[in-house]
Formats: sequence, C-alpha cells, structure tokens
Amino acid sequence: MEVAAARDLLAPGALPALLLLAGLTAVLYALRRRGSGGGGLRLPPSPLALPFLGHLHLLAPLPHQALHRLAARHGPLLYLRLGSVPAVAACSPGAAREVLKTHEAAFLDRPKPAAVHRLTYGGQDFSFSAYGPYWRFMKRACVHELLAGRTLDRLRHVRREEVARLVGSLSRSAAGGDVVDVDAALMGLTGDVVSRMVMSRRWTGDDNDTEEMRGVVAETAELTGTFNLQDYIGVFKHWDVQGLGKRIDAVHRKFDAMMERILTARDAERRRRREEDAAGAGEEAAKDVLDMLFDMHEDEAAEMRLTRDNIKAFMLDIFAAGTDTTTITLEWALSELINNPSVLRRAQAELDAVVGASRLADESDVPNLPYLQAIAKETLRLHPTGPLVVRRSVEPCKVSGYDVPAGATVFVNVWAIGRDPASWGPDPLAFRPERFLEGENAGMDVRGQHFHLLPFGSGRRICPGASLAMLVVQAALAAMVQCFEWAPVGGAPVDMEEGPGLTLPRKHPLVCTVKARFDPMPALAADEGAAAAAAAGEA
Repeated sequence: MEVAAARDLLAPGALPALLLLAGLTAVLYALRRRGSGGGGLRLPPSPLALPFLGHLHLLAPLPHQALHRLAARHGPLLYLRLGSVPAVAACSPGAAREVLKTHEAAFLDRPKPAAVHRLTYGGQDFSFSAYGPYWRFMKRACVHELLAGRTLDRLRHVRREEVARLVGSLSRSAAGGDVVDVDAALMGLTGDVVSRMVMSRRWTGDDNDTEEMRGVVAETAELTGTFNLQDYIGVFKHWDVQGLGKRIDAVHRKFDAMMERILTARDAERRRRREEDAAGAGEEAAKDVLDMLFDMHEDEAAEMRLTRDNIKAFMLDIFAAGTDTTTITLEWALSELINNPSVLRRAQAELDAVVGASRLADESDVPNLPYLQAIAKETLRLHPTGPLVVRRSVEPCKVSGYDVPAGATVFVNVWAIGRDPASWGPDPLAFRPERFLEGENAGMDVRGQHFHLLPFGSGRRICPGASLAMLVVQAALAAMVQCFEWAPVGGAPVDMEEGPGLTLPRKHPLVCTVKARFDPMPALAADEGAAAAAAAGEA
C-alpha cells in the first residue's frame, strides 16, 4: 500500500476539521494512556507515536524501506499503531518463520482494505477472503484444477507463442532502430499469457472488452495502492474525505458491466456447445480457466457452488496479480543485467552452449540453465514484487516472546529479509546470482520453505500463481537474453529507484535500445510452421 504525504491525502476543506479532531484525540489519547497502563501486554519495541496518527507518519513514502530502517533501531519485531489499527512488523527470517509457520493458524486471515472490499463484491474473491470453507475450497480448486501442473502443461503452447510474439516485436524494433518501452512490452506479454489462459483471448486485442480490462486492472492497482484514511482512522470509516470511494465505485461498476458481457457471451457459447454435442456434431473444445469456473458454478453436486460474483472477483484477482507482478519481476531482472554486464555475458554464454542460435529458448530448456534460474532468484531476493506479506491475527499470540493482540495487522518484510547480511553475507545489496550456485544456497527454492527468501510468501496462503509466474519469468528472460543486446537510452547506468504501490515497481520507466544477437525470425517461422502442422494433424 502506498503511504503518501498527508497533504496529498486530503480533499480540499478537510484540513481544519482534521486539526480540530487531532487536538481532541490527543487529549483523549493522553487520558487513556494515563489510565490504561498498557493492559499488561508485553508488546514488541515501538517507536514514539503521535496522537491520532500513531506511526503512520513514519512509513512514508515506501513502507518496506521505512520498516527496515525502524527495525535497525528497535529490533526485528516492531509494534506499531497505524491510526487506530494495531500492527506488528516482522523483519527477520526468525520472526517470519514464527508468523508464517510456527504460529500460522493465528495469522491465516488478511486485512481487507476498503477498496479491495468494494472491488471484490464485498470480499467474494479468493486472495482476500477470510480463512474458512470458501477459502479452502478455492485453494483446492487452484491447486488441483485452475493453476494445477497439468493445467499449466496443457497451456504451455500459449506461453511459448506469446514469448515468440514478444521476440518478433523486439526484432522489428531492433531492425528499425526504435526505442523500446520495456514496461509496455512486458505488460503486453504477461497480459496476453494470462488472458489467453483465462478466457482464450488476447489482452492486447483491439476489442472493447480487452481494452477495458487493461484500464480496469491499471485503475485497480492504483486504487488499492493508495493510502486510504478509511482503512486506518476509525472516525473516517464512513466518511470519504479523500474522494476515493467515488472512484472505487466507478471502477467497480465498469468492471462489473464488462464481466457481465464476458460471462453472458461465454454462457451462450457453452449452451451452443452442449446443443452441438447432443446433436453429435460438436467437437471437444479445450477448456480455459473461465470454463473451469463455470463448471464449478453449474455443478449441483459440488461441495460449494461458485456464484457469478465469485467468478467475477476471481477473474479480477488473477488479472491484477498475474500481469503486474510478473512484468515488474522481468523489468527488474533486465535492469540488473544491464547494470551488471558480466552477469549478462555469463547468461548469454550459458544459453549459447545449451540452446545455440538455431532455435528460440523454451521452457523445456530452463532445467538445463542453472545460471538463468539463479538470476531469477537473485532478482526476486532483491526486488520481491510483494515487498510486504500482510496477515491479520485472528487470536492473541506470542511471537519472539512478545504479545501480538488479536485483530492486529502483521507485516512480514520480505524486502528487508532479502537484504539481511546475517543471511546473505557481507554483500547483500550486490546482484550476484552465483550465491544461488554455492554452498547451502545451492538449489534453494522460492516457494516458501526458506524463510530468508520469501518472494511468494509461505504456508497455506502462499501465492497460488507462483509456478506460473516462474515459468513465464524464466522463459521470457531466456529469450530476451538469448536474442538481444540491451542498452539504456542515454548510455548511463539504469537507476534502481523503487516506486510506491502494493507491488514493487520501478520509479522511472525502463526505456532501452535493442540490438539483435542473431536473427530469430527463421526460428520463429519454423515454430509457427510446426504449430500449424500439429493443429492440422489434430483436425
């Protein structure tokens, strides 16, 4: 979440009322503190708080960095008061292990910001739903159906075709001497992969629905990443001081109307298929994720039938999480490679030896590319797309000997943990993929079993799309490194400043010139011919 400066948060005319409220709250807070004595809890160390705001002022502009600095002064477990919301920050591998594994049952919920609650039909999505029967049902559906290994294998051709399409676009830019907006190019890739897997149509299509989906996802990322007083200051819970509520409602209405069109069209298509099947004239169609969701909606014998709103909310989850985060990881990886030419040269040498220059690198090559895998891990260590794993305590608990009250928001600072010298040695800020090929880090996985590397979280609420994300990141990065030389416009080193938001974007866009290392077009043409022949054979 973005914690912006106070002057940017308030609608015109609200400041006098806030100042008066702050003064009254200061008096009440002092009286309460005088009489409470702390309630007998042994809370973690805490910085000095302000009345009314608590510690909110300390978290601007980038909360993960601010928490890292606070932990250096006060210790790896912090107690904070974010307005009226109690919070705890875990900034070490040991504290993370206690929250996400040892006492996982106490931290299985996630706080639900006002924007998320509204955009997901009152919390009917999967990512932010409360831990309970519905969440467990959707978790099993993701693991065994929607994002299962066999589903990803069945849709491998989608990822391969979209990576090849990206390479073709970059080749044309290289031939024409064009400047490449890397973020836009990669967002097109990841959006097309997700959109084709989910609903069998391209994200970059020119029809109204795909264009509108791109806009909704961008607006959703902005609104959910903007600090909202309603989430932290109790008196503002029903008072839209910032005007965010109106914007959130407008985006929700736009998304709902678009999803109704998509679901209605798919419903009609499924009825047509059933009629053709009944008449013996139908052909078996490959199911995408939307078909699977419809199956779960229509199955009367299912343990839990999805509602139409559940489907819409899940679609928002998968588009919002599956496009932005993978794009950001690839952009950071490329930024690091440009700034570390020796790493780039070694990666290209590995690709030349394993794949050569007669074909395009593929997902099937990745197991034979250990250095490329190490680059992906090192990127996620330094630039986790979710710098803070956020949980909510459902019951009182002790962590590292301190009390964590029920209802507290709990932050696991993945970003800080990935830069901890105690885990990563004397050079934790250096981009050195070799660290994943040496000693105890060799073969380390990124799926939550090693608590000093948690880019996807850990435990039961680990990101269900981790496998898909790694497939796309490694295959796309392999093709981009194999086929092109990259240089930032202007020739200066790429700046590595982070931007605000729920994820970890670059502050400034990455804009590059590309030069082909070899001409990939013959290989792409051969791939297209093979795919067409396979399709004709199946027909």
